Amino acid sequence: MKILIKLVCILICFSCTQKVANHEKFFVKNTVVNGKSFYFVVDYKNDTVLKLDPAKYFVCFDDTIEHYLVVASRKRGGWWAIDLKENFLFQVYNTSPGEPSPDKISYDRIRIIDDDGKIGFADGKGNIVIKPQFEQVTAFYKDYAIIGEKCRKIPWDTIHKDLECDHYSIVCSKNGYIDKSGNIIEIVDLTFEQLKEKLNFPKKF
Repeated sequence: MKILIKLVCILICFSCTQKVANHEKFFVKNTVVNGKSFYFVVDYKNDTVLKLDPAKYFVCFDDTIEHYLVVASRKRGGWWAIDLKENFLFQVYNTSPGEPSPDKISYDRIRIIDDDGKIGFADGKGNIVIKPQFEQVTAFYKDYAIIGEKCRKIPWDTIHKDLECDHYSIVCSKNGYIDKSGNIIEIVDLTFEQLKEKLNFPKKF
């Protein structure tokens, strides 16, 4: 009988743990009042846990979060990850030059950037796992990300060179790849496209 009671208690505790785990996600809601966007972070009960001040932030780029959300900061500029207490965790890499396009989590890694423009990675919990050190690096695909060294910017508008152009491609003289701890596995004499093929990256990656 005692064994049966213990088993029931264990099952109840496990069930409670599962319920708590399922409610760890938070949701971002947006309302517009007099032309201003207000963002609210709510829990699974729809209770507000954080109200973003539009005087501090332009926009929030997330709709569902667990440990942090990505916002555009008016004071700091750029995209930043903040936790639910509004602590700034790291600056998020912008993926598309000339467009508002903060990086997103890919295989539990998001690209971050430092003041010198070097790129690293944080994980889904907001921990910096690879310190910014790379000149160029892709998002992770499974276990690897491609890095580039000695890179140069090539404007998309090569005909009208006198016009200011914010859009450009980046071509690197050397390419290689890293693992999810930031270790350089190999620097190879291959183009970016050839290296993608070698690592079985998707064609549209």
